[in-house]
Amino acid sequence: MSKKKDLNIGIVGYGFMGRTHSNAYLQAPHFFDLPYLPVLKAVCARNADRVKGFAENWGYQSIETDWRTLIARNDIDLIDIASPNDTHAEIAIAAAKAGKMVLCEKPLGRTSVEAKAMVDAVESANVPNMVWYNYRRVPAVVMLKHLIDENRFGRIFHYRSQFLQDWTISQDLPQGGEGLWRLDSAVAGSGVTGDLLAHNIDMALWLNGPITEVSAMTETFIKERKHNLTGQVEPVRIDDASAFLCRFENGSMAIFEATRYARGHKALFTLEINGEKASATWDLHDLHRFGYFDYRDEGQLRGWKSIHITDGDHPYMKNWWVPGLQIGYEHTFIHQVADFILALDSDHPAAPTFRDGLATEYVTDAVLKSAKTKQWEKIPVA
Repeated sequence: MSKKKDLNIGIVGYGFMGRTHSNAYLQAPHFFDLPYLPVLKAVCARNADRVKGFAENWGYQSIETDWRTLIARNDIDLIDIASPNDTHAEIAIAAAKAGKMVLCEKPLGRTSVEAKAMVDAVESANVPNMVWYNYRRVPAVVMLKHLIDENRFGRIFHYRSQFLQDWTISQDLPQGGEGLWRLDSAVAGSGVTGDLLAHNIDMALWLNGPITEVSAMTETFIKERKHNLTGQVEPVRIDDASAFLCRFENGSMAIFEATRYARGHKALFTLEINGEKASATWDLHDLHRFGYFDYRDEGQLRGWKSIHITDGDHPYMKNWWVPGLQIGYEHTFIHQVADFILALDSDHPAAPTFRDGLATEYVTDAVLKSAKTKQWEKIPVA
């Protein structure tokens, strides 16, 4: 067997996403036959002591405290951006100009303007790129995609999706700083629209096609919070809850909702598709299953089925355990790494690319705009 080529990884950020990405690089070659071997070459973050501890724990060969130095290194092939949203555009553009492959956490940018500049940079440099919309890699969701592509649903009438959390309900929770930057609009760009609904939107665009127009409303329930960095009580400018109606290019209607004020929900991500021939549901809390109703089934036996996605002929599952044993959240990132690397020697880049991420940003921008104008807003073509 020929020796596999190394793919040297330089990651920016050591938080939650830094951990999930690092685990994915380590595990992917153990379960997938890949043409390149991911090597954890360097991790970059501002706190030298903490980034050193992270490097030791995950097996990174070196550390940096300035992402510019990381990008300038000749021994780095791929820059993975797992840092807060306000850093995405500058790092990605610089990495692309340096000829590096670029993977970036979602959302791609704080706005579609930033995202468009990132798309222009990677396409001008012709470097492989991808956005970490990991839920596309849930085997049950991939199976739904296959059924849709096979026209099992016929004409699609309705699409519904929600993402509910409850972690920001307390009015004593400050905004900004480490761990709470998602409440700071200057860093995050938006609230649940860009953080949670971006996942729902990306998945909907992938499953059901382009969205043409939206009508939205948002709400900020707690108007002021103390800012951790300034020590002052400041206005809250992110959206705590967001909901919108939309139409797809295929004629279907949709309802989307996201909030961080749904008591008792930590990560309730769901979808439902209703077509002329069939319907389906999926829930992240039971991610290895989907519900399926086929009107063509025999009348007396017609009804909802719970499909357990663990068999070897189901997406990705032949790479894992024996039938009946399920996988989880972390595996979606492993699948994404595997797909990205497998696509490097093909003519078809692994999705979602930065341009796919831009399509989602156009929708999130339109949602925020519609909430202000109280009018239907058209979606540009990415």
